[in-house]
Amino acid sequence: MIIFFYIAATVAALVYVFYLPENIFLGPEKTRAAYLRERKDAVYENLRDLNFEYKAGKVPDADYHSLKSSLQDEAATLLAEIARLESKTASAQRRKG
Repeated sequence: MIIFFYIAATVAALVYVFYLPENIFLGPEKTRAAYLRERKDAVYENLRDLNFEYKAGKVPDADYHSLKSSLQDEAATLLAEIARLESKTASAQRRKG
């Protein structure tokens, strides 16, 4: 009787964990440009946090300048990629219209 209970509990747990319903909502599909904008916002937020912590005296000068430089480089790369994608999209729309 106890073995039957353990087997039933194991089967129930496996069905609960691995059962996939037919209609799974995965959310809206993100474009590359949307992903880059989200990443850009995160980098800008990190820059703001870094500046705040530096002014509060929590980050040494060498670390601050190194981190700030790397975040600014990443932001510049993201902005260039966003501009490239937007110009590509705009030119494609002009050709259609």
